Amino acid sequence: MANRSNRPSALNAPSAAAPSPEVDISGTGASSKVTARLPSGESVEVLLYGATVISWKSDGGKVENLWVSDAAKLDGTKAVRGGIPVVFPVFGPPPKDHATSALPQHGFARTSRWEFLGKSSSEDALDASSVKLDFGLYSSNLSDEAKKAWPYDFGLVYSVTLSKEGLQTVVNVRNEGTKVFEFQLLLHTYLRVKDISKTTVTGLAGVPYVDKVLDATTHTQSSPTLSITGEVDRVYASIPQDTTTVLEDGKPRFDVVRDNVDDTVVWNPWKEKAAALSDFEPKDGFQQLLCVEVGSVQGWQKLEAGDGFEGGQLIKSLL
Repeated sequence: MANRSNRPSALNAPSAAAPSPEVDISGTGASSKVTARLPSGESVEVLLYGATVISWKSDGGKVENLWVSDAAKLDGTKAVRGGIPVVFPVFGPPPKDHATSALPQHGFARTSRWEFLGKSSSEDALDASSVKLDFGLYSSNLSDEAKKAWPYDFGLVYSVTLSKEGLQTVVNVRNEGTKVFEFQLLLHTYLRVKDISKTTVTGLAGVPYVDKVLDATTHTQSSPTLSITGEVDRVYASIPQDTTTVLEDGKPRFDVVRDNVDDTVVWNPWKEKAAALSDFEPKDGFQQLLCVEVGSVQGWQKLEAGDGFEGGQLIKSLL
């Protein structure tokens, strides 16, 4: 080939010295976890048991954004109390006379071991500002007990993307069999806050909700701001706007942006419920947490054979 003095340089050619995200796998068995860290210091940790995000640090790695109980089981013996557990295919206690009725509360995804499918970085090789981790759970990997309780062929791919902007978590559900199935999906996010008494939520005004503290009665959020003054367990349905904002002392702390899901659960156990939970420590930890959980839990998503569904969230730390 002839040499050309004006040959164009390669596009997006990575520099040998350019830093890139680091991804490590540590631990064994159910305690295995995947850790990703950006050159700027932000990090995320995902336990393979339940594909549960157990840490997300922003602001150069200085600020932990998720609450995890000091007594949380991280050895695969119980669903993790805290972080971001994945709820599928049923939210809460399963209803009677439904295909999920033989399953435990919140289904099996949060108590199954997932596969780490690999990582991918930003499309631009010079941009090391994000990294995506993919995890998979398939019907063939379920326990015999779970297969018997919910005998459908499915595939789940859970993508956790860490960036300087925030943390994105998206679930892709695929019907790999010949039978139609219904499911619910929820990302049970435990956000860490400084003081629940000074924490409020906006973005839910005018939205109907089911209040589980008040015997599952239906109400409408009349105030533009939700304050937490006691136990709260509300399912807000069909929210018109995509973003719910958590404020501390009146200043925005988190934006929780829903992606192709319509519902949001707001939960805090308060003193009495926290005291009754064996894996909840410290017992006054309810003062430093607020669950804002996006999902599709009012009614059911139906998947025909070969069809798929994808939904999730982007959480932005606003410090």
